[in-house]
Amino acid sequence: MCACVRGRGGAPSPRYPSRAAGAILLSFPVGVLCFSELSFITEPSDVTVLPKDPAVLDCQAHGQPPVTIKWLRNGVKLAESEHIHFLPNGSLYIPKIKHTKEDSDEGFYQCLSQNKFGAILSQRSRLTIASISEFVLHPVPVVVTVGSVARFSCAVISSPPATITWELNQRTLPLQTDRITVLPNGVLQIHNVQLEDAGHYQCVATNIGSVLKSREATLTVNLGKLIRPRIIAGPQNVTVSLHQTVVLECVATGNPRPIISWSRADSKSIDVYNAKVLGNGNLVITDVSTKHSGVYVCRATTPGTRNHTTAAANLTVLVPPNIVEKPESQTRPRAGTARFMCQAEGVPTPRITWLKNGEQVHLNGRIKMYNR
Repeated sequence: MCACVRGRGGAPSPRYPSRAAGAILLSFPVGVLCFSELSFITEPSDVTVLPKDPAVLDCQAHGQPPVTIKWLRNGVKLAESEHIHFLPNGSLYIPKIKHTKEDSDEGFYQCLSQNKFGAILSQRSRLTIASISEFVLHPVPVVVTVGSVARFSCAVISSPPATITWELNQRTLPLQTDRITVLPNGVLQIHNVQLEDAGHYQCVATNIGSVLKSREATLTVNLGKLIRPRIIAGPQNVTVSLHQTVVLECVATGNPRPIISWSRADSKSIDVYNAKVLGNGNLVITDVSTKHSGVYVCRATTPGTRNHTTAAANLTVLVPPNIVEKPESQTRPRAGTARFMCQAEGVPTPRITWLKNGEQVHLNGRIKMYNR
């Protein structure tokens, strides 16, 4: 885009600005001045790489020449070196990614485009160096009866987040059956366990950096007698922001297999549009809103009996503060009283502070704050 300013003829001479109604009017010398506004053709985007691999962060800008491009990492300007190269098109090239305790290329990158008319800063690009830890949680052996449920869990620290899969006797566990559920966090649930489910289970964590396998855990399946229902993994208290997805886990054992149902402690109905059951009793709520806040109760019941057990968890949905009553400008006589009202809503309840001319108001004998 070209912006132009037309001036009158004659030699340049000093001019003083005139002011009216808050506006500033500036006089220009002769001629037509044209400049092309700076804009980005390409901005850097997030990238994940392996240690010692090369990386390229793209940046191209358009504007009145000459246009220069500089790079910042975590807000600090980068200098070109043997390790950092600025390409002719403006992109940043790192031939060999560093990732040690003393020195790492991981961080947030931005390119700064400049010409004689100004400068623009690109969006932030995150460079993530792929890594995966040893297992911080291994699956443990389980002994269950036919018809009950088995549960295995594992955990790694991974960047980017690892994908969790499972193996049975060193072969990929088939998931085609509706008896087997793998939750988003990698927990494995096997419902209505059969004798053929017995064996050695192993967790496999994968990201672009590596593939790790956990220790094996043995599932032993017995022919059992009648057993009262017992919840072995119940829902946990959780706090989330608006529009996120929540998984409330509920796994119960017993013989015969318990029936799992969900309710709310406040007797309100569970949202049938945003809530669904995953597997044999896990409650998934998508696009959460304030109406989903409350205590959720998982109930495991022996079929045809009153034998049951329950587990409960509180779901808290955070709501950003919103001012519903704003203070209004006032005129008061000297020594009079001014009262400013302010009311805000949110979860948790917002804390209200007052500022005067941008500085915090300190309470004293003349200035008081009270709650209605």
